[in-house]
Amino acid sequence: MPITVTAPRGTLTATGEREILPRLTAALIEASGLTGNRFFSPMVGGTVHVLSPEDIYAGGVNRPVVMIELKLPNIGLGTPQARAAFIANATDIATSLTVDGHDREDIWVNIVNAPDGGWGIGGRAYTGDQLVAAISQG
Repeated sequence: MPITVTAPRGTLTATGEREILPRLTAALIEASGLTGNRFFSPMVGGTVHVLSPEDIYAGGVNRPVVMIELKLPNIGLGTPQARAAFIANATDIATSLTVDGHDREDIWVNIVNAPDGGWGIGGRAYTGDQLVAAISQG
């Protein structure tokens, strides 16, 4: 489950640059109810992209937006309530890791779903049912 964080340099604290991905990973695992699952936990990963501030835009103007994108199979966070809870928690995490004065409204979270069979690890495509089976065994 890739998580991609994109932020302008200087918006995340130094600690934030190191901790945002581990904390978002833990939040996703917890929101999924799969803490300790040996199949699920290792497949949550991601990247932090810290870009030059002049390379981040919103509304067509340069703005210090922190963007968090979560890519899930279509079975992940399967209800609007689960998605809303993750978005709120991810925003809280990012807020705690940005510099003083960063506007919470400049933290965006986006969840993207892969279609059934459009999720793969190690060259193997998984359907939702196959993922559920593998997670159940983990």
